[in-house]
Amino acid sequence: MREETSKARVFIVDDHPIVRQGLAQLIATEPDLLLCGEASDARTALLGIVAEKADIAIIDLSLGTGDGIELIKSVRAQAPQVRFVVLTIFDDALHLERAVLAGAQGFLTKQEAPGEVLTAVREVLEGRMYLSRRVSPKLLMRLLHAPGAEADSPIGRLSDRELQVFQLVGEGKATKEIAELLHLSVKTIESYRANIKEKLELADAGDLSRYAMRWVLSHEQE
Repeated sequence: MREETSKARVFIVDDHPIVRQGLAQLIATEPDLLLCGEASDARTALLGIVAEKADIAIIDLSLGTGDGIELIKSVRAQAPQVRFVVLTIFDDALHLERAVLAGAQGFLTKQEAPGEVLTAVREVLEGRMYLSRRVSPKLLMRLLHAPGAEADSPIGRLSDRELQVFQLVGEGKATKEIAELLHLSVKTIESYRANIKEKLELADAGDLSRYAMRWVLSHEQE
């Protein structure tokens, strides 16, 4: 019992069972870490993180029910001592900025090697920030020198989930593909697309695709 209480308690939040299983197996091999719970949706995660007195949570931004950024805000309101590492498919400056502003201390992409996740967890537990090597220095400089700049642009009007859909549209993914990636219905994605067009004052689906593709391209070139 004494050995377990000395370990850092880790909670996993991801709506992909295979990702949760892989992370659980990774944590199980580490002498200083203890898996205290896992969840696939925001509501279950919030209850579990608080009840299990987690020290740190590894959170995906895209959840079937709810989203990671709002989950971080909710957990911080109830258990401000919990630390967060975001593990996501997104690697652009705006997602990074929103995650950090919400309270995340670590930001990783799912393309990283498993060992990178462990490094991030330990760095964050020590009170340090940890950012993925896939987040380029230019993106970091953009955040440091112009924090919130994009929030004042039309893109800043989008919610976190709308931003995810917008980016995937810009990457050329069809509505059905986006629905499968985010574990949402096609009808829900169509609703998000309609909201995005309204907020960005775009006339039709063609305008949305062109706008999104230009935005994605501009971020890839930074």
